[in-house]
Amino acid sequence: MADNESSSGGAANGTGTSSNSPASAARSRNAASRSSGASRSGAASRGNTASTRASEGAMKKQIAELKREVNRLNRALSEQAEEAAETAQGWYQSAADRASNLYSGASGRASRAASQLRTQAQSVSETVQQNPGTFSTAMLIGGLVGLLAGMAISRNPDPEPDWLQRWRR
Repeated sequence: MADNESSSGGAANGTGTSSNSPASAARSRNAASRSSGASRSGAASRGNTASTRASEGAMKKQIAELKREVNRLNRALSEQAEEAAETAQGWYQSAADRASNLYSGASGRASRAASQLRTQAQSVSETVQQNPGTFSTAMLIGGLVGLLAGMAISRNPDPEPDWLQRWRR
C-alpha cells in the first residue's frame, strides 16, 4: 500500500516518474505538445512576418515599376499629341494659305471683270446719249420681234399639250 501512495501522490503533484498510469502519460504528452506548439507558432509567426514583409516589398517594387511605366506612357502620349498638333497646325496653315491665294486670285479677277463691265456700260451709255434715235429704234424692233415670237408660239394646233393628256388617262 505504500507503493500505491507514493505513485498516486507523485502523480497528484505532477512529479511522478511512473509511466504506468494513463493520466501521467496524457499529461506529459500535453506538456510536450504545448511546448512544441508554442515553438512552432513562434516560428510560424516569425516566418509569417518575414513573408509578409517580403510580399510587401515585392508589391512596393511592382507599384514603383508600374508608376515608371505609367510615366513613360504619359510621356509617349504627350509626344504623340504634340506631333498631332504640329501636323494639324501644318494642315491648317496650308489650307489657310490656299484659301488666301484663292481669295486674292478671285478678288483680282472680280475687280478686273467689274472694271471691264464698268467700261462697257460706260461705252453703251455714251452711245445711247450720242444716238437717242438709234436706241429707240433698236428697242422698238426688239419689242416687235418678241411679240411675233409670242404669237408664233401661241398658234399651236393642239388645244392641250401632250403631257397633260398623259396624266388624264
